[in-house]
Amino acid sequence: MQITRVLLQAKNAPSTIKETTMLVLMVGLCIYLGVRIIALYRANYRSSKVENQRKTSSRKVFRANTPEILFTKEENPNLFLINNQSPAAESDEANQLSQSVKELASNCGTFYLEALAAIEQSLLNFDNRLRCYTEILQTLGKVCQVSRVYIFENYVNDDDLIMHLQATWCAEGITSKNEKHSWHKLSYTKFCPRWLKLLARGDIVAETITDLNKTEIQALGLEDVLTILILPIIAKGNFVGFIGFDNCKEAQIWEAKETAFLQAVAGVLSLVHDRLLADNALKTVILETQDSAYQLENVVQERTAELHREIAERKRIQTELEKSLSLQWATLESTADGILVIDNQGKIAGFNQKFLQMWRIPESLITSGNYKEVLRLAMKQLEAPEQYFATIRELYFNPDTQLYDAIAFKDGRVLERYSQPQRINGKIVGRVWSFRDITAHKLAEATIRHQALHDLLTDLPNRVLFNERLSEALAQSQKHNTKLAVCFLDLDRFKVINDTLSHAIGDQLLQIVAQRLIECLREIDTIARWGGDEFTLILPEINDNQEVTQIVESILAAFKPVFEIENYQLHISVSIGIALYPMHGQDAETLIKHADVALYRVKSQGRNHYQFYNSAINSGSSELLTLENSLHSALERQEFEVYYQPQVNITTGEITKIEALLRWRHLELGLIPPQKFIPLAEETGLIIPIGEWVLRTACAQNKAWQDALNLPSLSVAVNLSARQFQQPNLVNMVQQILSETQLNHKCLELEITESIAMKNVEFTKRILSELHALGVSISMDDFGTGYCSLSYLKNFPIHCLKIDRSFVRDLSDDNHDAAITTAIIALAHGLKLAVVAEGVETEEQRNFLRLLDCELMQGYLFSRPLSAEDTTRLLKKTKSRRMNPSFLVA
Repeated sequence: MQITRVLLQAKNAPSTIKETTMLVLMVGLCIYLGVRIIALYRANYRSSKVENQRKTSSRKVFRANTPEILFTKEENPNLFLINNQSPAAESDEANQLSQSVKELASNCGTFYLEALAAIEQSLLNFDNRLRCYTEILQTLGKVCQVSRVYIFENYVNDDDLIMHLQATWCAEGITSKNEKHSWHKLSYTKFCPRWLKLLARGDIVAETITDLNKTEIQALGLEDVLTILILPIIAKGNFVGFIGFDNCKEAQIWEAKETAFLQAVAGVLSLVHDRLLADNALKTVILETQDSAYQLENVVQERTAELHREIAERKRIQTELEKSLSLQWATLESTADGILVIDNQGKIAGFNQKFLQMWRIPESLITSGNYKEVLRLAMKQLEAPEQYFATIRELYFNPDTQLYDAIAFKDGRVLERYSQPQRINGKIVGRVWSFRDITAHKLAEATIRHQALHDLLTDLPNRVLFNERLSEALAQSQKHNTKLAVCFLDLDRFKVINDTLSHAIGDQLLQIVAQRLIECLREIDTIARWGGDEFTLILPEINDNQEVTQIVESILAAFKPVFEIENYQLHISVSIGIALYPMHGQDAETLIKHADVALYRVKSQGRNHYQFYNSAINSGSSELLTLENSLHSALERQEFEVYYQPQVNITTGEITKIEALLRWRHLELGLIPPQKFIPLAEETGLIIPIGEWVLRTACAQNKAWQDALNLPSLSVAVNLSARQFQQPNLVNMVQQILSETQLNHKCLELEITESIAMKNVEFTKRILSELHALGVSISMDDFGTGYCSLSYLKNFPIHCLKIDRSFVRDLSDDNHDAAITTAIIALAHGLKLAVVAEGVETEEQRNFLRLLDCELMQGYLFSRPLSAEDTTRLLKKTKSRRMNPSFLVA
């Protein structure tokens, strides 16, 4: 009923081809399942009929052996009805079998009738379980007065027929073989092939123990059996099992009537077993059919729900389509673009109001259908109508083409034009035109391009535009075989003005400089602001160097007048480097580089002048560039070494301190002097990691000397660069290195110069105080060469002054150096500071300093800077004996 109701609901729904097809398929499936159920039932019925016919033939054989049985069917008509609920299903052959069994039982006696009744009761509830078998076997065993009754079922394993015990019964006093029966899982072909032949063709096996040989008795486990009877169970013509009877008490002789009765009972059991199998198969088919019907019902319900969802989805799509069309029309009218749609016949199929406004065409003219007048009015507004017509003709002959360009109007407006074909189902039915006013965008683009190629402050060409123009000028020079010059200009000491008077004053100065430079140049020349206070020039079509010199000298002269900015009168000069094409370079990059090299030479020689490039200049610059590039990886490649020079107490001859000095052993250039690479390291900032490495290496080495040579008071002095001293983490870095190397803080001395100390007095005082609080000693190196105020000196926590080697060098010949040195020593003693003389190389210098009461000295007279290994040997030598103050170590 549920399936019918679902089908009726589906029938009432809106019909489509797809829906009708699904209904036909479902009805067909229902019919198929019904036919399958009927076929299965009829097949089961035919099977039962064939079996009954086979058993009827068997019973006729039994009747031939028992002609004396005279019982009729009327005496007990319901005795062997297995299924009382459906007697009409019993065949005539089954009734005849039942009648034969009753006649046999009546003829054999009262016990057999009672046994027959008991067997009938068991068969009424027969379900193929052990209990049912046991009841029947017990009844048969008692009526036949045997020791054991058992029933075996056959199964095939690897093409071999095997016995399988189903149930057994034993009389009282007889050993049970239910669990360990010797025949269980026994092979017929291996152990009893003779029995197999008899049983397979439906014959019984009735033998006494004397009929068997010893091998068969042992193989079949029949040692305690005197008589054995085996009756085959034949199902559908196949040997499926047997019922066996053992008599262990006496040799029993089986009468024909008893044998026939037992064979009939075996036939009934076979029939009941087949009927059970058929019933189970029918139940399985019914269950499967019910499950299929349930699944079909679910499918129908799901498909019906799917149909309803599809209908709802179509309605939703229809609603969304209407909304989309409305939205598209609203968007078409609200867009900033003008839209025009043309069909294949050249007629206007659609437009929006923005199109009318852009092209200034009356709507009435378009709706009138006078398209020629519309086109004429539009063309009158264009700067190049011929080009517009040419584009339209090209699109006519190539309808698949998309178009994207811009059209200019006579009134200065610019419209961006985009066009593409309109397609329906893949077929071109027209063309859509889109117009966008990009006038403001074009103006902004031009402004942005100008700003991108010009300096915002001076409005001069920037580096990008300069390179473009230089490439163009070089191409022209190559084409016409002419010369040109590239000049690099740099304002001298502009940074001082910028930092002192503010960036606003500096910006105004740059603007005035740009105007003065423009006035000095020709119309064909180009000036650009390279960056900061640097400018570049392109001087094309020059005849010789003299012409360039005149232009450059006019520029130098233009800087002589004062620059008046607000209330300031500023004087500034310019340095110029010049490179000529083709003598100094064939390409833009080379010319710019060589002009920059020439500018660097001018600045190094005093500024406010000009210099033409030559190869000698380039060699020195190349060397510096090579050093700078190598310096970046020198620390990583472990090219740096720390040398050590001792400070000697000339009174005791002891080495009291070791100064750490940095050396660079380049892998290709060899040993690089410190005066060459230290300024480069300062300028590039690499001095910070290099200085930290020197400090860590020196502290670790000094600690190693203390431990290995038992020199606990030995100290090490390390120089701090200007950039190192300005680092905010300097104190923490020193503290961390001392902690890592486990060097006593008192055994480290840090050296700074006067110029470092006086750059920022308050900052210097704070840093030195923090270092002093750590226990680190501070010495002022190159004292006397700077401009240290004595009032500041007394407030700095300094422990030692080091007299610069420039004063010691001419000490015996120059009275001024002697006076300065005397004053420094006296000042140090007055402030209770230690004093060290650097650069002592002669006995005369040593003796003079000794007279001035200077005990600590350092120089080649005592030892050159040594490697760590050589310094170790020197310390060992001086530890065993005092150093001779006059001894010179090579």
